[in-house]
Amino acid sequence: MSINRIPVHFSDRRRRATDTFVRRVVTACGVGILLLMLLLFFWLIWVVVPLFSAPGMHATTNIQLWDKAPTLAMGSDGHLGWRISRNEARFIPLDGQPAGPALALNGTPNAAVTSSDNRSVLLNMQGELLLMQPVINNDSGEWRFPLGDRPLHLPQGPVSNMALTSLSDNRWLIAAQTAAGITLLTLENQKPVQQILLPQQQAEHLLLSPDGTLLYASSGRLLRVWQITAQAAQLRETQTLNLPPQSLHMLAGGRSLLIQDARGVQQWFAIAGDKGPRLQAIHTFNGSQNALGVAPEAQRRVFATYDAQGNIQLFASKQLGAILTRQLAPGIQALAFSPRGDGLIIERAGQWQQFALDNPWPDFTWRNLWQKIWYENYPQPDWVWQSTAAGDSYQAKFSLMPLVLGTLKAASLALLFATPLALAAAMYTAWFMSPALRRWVKPGIEMMGALPSVVIGLIAGVWLAPHISTALVGVLLLPLVLAATLLLCGVLSPRLPASWRRPGFEVILLLPVLFVMTLLTLWLPTLFWPEMGERLAHYEQRNLLVAALAMGFALVPLIFTLSEDALFSVPGALGQGSLALGATPWQTLTRVVLPGASAGIFAALMIGFGRAVGETMIVLMATGNTPVSEGGLFTGLRALSANIAIEMPEAAAGSAHYRILFLSALLLLIFTLVINTIAELIRQRLRQRYSQHEGQG
Repeated sequence: MSINRIPVHFSDRRRRATDTFVRRVVTACGVGILLLMLLLFFWLIWVVVPLFSAPGMHATTNIQLWDKAPTLAMGSDGHLGWRISRNEARFIPLDGQPAGPALALNGTPNAAVTSSDNRSVLLNMQGELLLMQPVINNDSGEWRFPLGDRPLHLPQGPVSNMALTSLSDNRWLIAAQTAAGITLLTLENQKPVQQILLPQQQAEHLLLSPDGTLLYASSGRLLRVWQITAQAAQLRETQTLNLPPQSLHMLAGGRSLLIQDARGVQQWFAIAGDKGPRLQAIHTFNGSQNALGVAPEAQRRVFATYDAQGNIQLFASKQLGAILTRQLAPGIQALAFSPRGDGLIIERAGQWQQFALDNPWPDFTWRNLWQKIWYENYPQPDWVWQSTAAGDSYQAKFSLMPLVLGTLKAASLALLFATPLALAAAMYTAWFMSPALRRWVKPGIEMMGALPSVVIGLIAGVWLAPHISTALVGVLLLPLVLAATLLLCGVLSPRLPASWRRPGFEVILLLPVLFVMTLLTLWLPTLFWPEMGERLAHYEQRNLLVAALAMGFALVPLIFTLSEDALFSVPGALGQGSLALGATPWQTLTRVVLPGASAGIFAALMIGFGRAVGETMIVLMATGNTPVSEGGLFTGLRALSANIAIEMPEAAAGSAHYRILFLSALLLLIFTLVINTIAELIRQRLRQRYSQHEGQG
């Protein structure tokens, strides 16, 4: 009798070498993945950290002035400065080179005002007006006189104070205080084209908005706001201030008014009300109470103050206090920003001192990301994300709260929708379903996970959202109806013939019943409440409900697969022992199998929640992408991941917008790591508890 043997060529040395090689490759790959994740984490931190750097200021050059008279107006383009005093007008190189010849003025000015863009200067020549423009081309300067080099005399009398705004390259609006009242004079193409007189109006301070539509005039404690039209000026409102103002200034964008008084610098802007827009005091900047002068930036909502002790402070409109403070030598007489806000010129008697400013993101703080901020034209403080707009005067709003709340709402509701379906399917498939049917059902449900999320999002946004709007009442009633149907079928199932109650056969009977009840629930309410979604005032077709249903559908395969594997991996001896002791299959499932699989089920839920938090395309296509913090089931939202996908291609590299998007990506990564860490700790604890119970048993 011969015995068939399979020849085996066995070598301990070859096996050890193979095992060692494979172990090292697997270890190297694991370490490589960890290093890659660590590198990604630190790269995100490297991009984000500059947002939190404090503003800087350091001296660069000192320039001696030929003219010792105090300045009336000054400015620069970053390379070449200009200065106007009672004696002369001169361009001054900022690199220390000798200054060019001075321009002698035709008269002696006693005051000057500049336009908001710092490109035009209006001089008060002993009651007459002279308009000048410092034009800088290729590091050389030229003085221009749009109205001629002779002062303009107003028929209303000598001018005591004035305001100027540049409407275009060849059009200006002047507000001049005379004994007869306030004169509004429009100049175009070197000649006056329109004149409006506000008779008997006397003001100590005048200020025009950059677009020339508003005139602010203060007299004592009264602040009057005039609405300027093509033909007339109408008094819009009168505000009674707590203290007489010392000066009025306008921040970039022409929306925020700065009022300086003995208490400090206050920010005001208009709020819409029943009687139209009205000025509202927003806040007083902390530490600004001793300021002698205020100088706003031309392009950003930033301003600087100085006091008698030489203390320089920088303020931003969205900050409560100073963002930069420097103690310099006393005797500061004036200061001016460079056009981009990266330089500051300080004048003392006979000297200019130039400083370089490092203040790329004045509006950003950690507080602005999470706390409510009172933005211009908003009725109250709020969380707002609005990174871009069409207008140049727009102020970006970077509050992450609407995005975080939208992410958590969508993920939580999707998990709430997917968990009962996935767990019920997993319990039935692993414990009650026949093995032959399980071999077909389990791969079929797992194949649902292969659907691309962009396809699910497209179906949800294009097909599902309109149908939910039509059958909204039925969609809301459907979970209750299906739950009641299942309970009723469970009560009636013992009364079925014995041949119909075979394992697996009840599904064939239950599915048609559920299908019919679903159709009836969705169809019958439309007969009484057709187009219910369109009748609701705040209903949006793409909303949280649509996103939760679509994302829940995408989570079902993942949670089902992991939960079913956890249930199926519970040792069969536990279930068989419970059944042998007289427990019913349901008691065995709920009291023996589920506790044994609790660690795996919890891990499945946490992985599903992490998948929902990071989901992009479904949320992007099914929610309307409305970054709002309020709203319920029928309003839109925007998630962090969807926001990154939308705005990253348009964000300028290195800008605050760009870095805040990376900050949101870093928050997503940290949130995922924290969730997974907590899930792993709880899973290990549950597994340890289960192992102890099993050992005691």
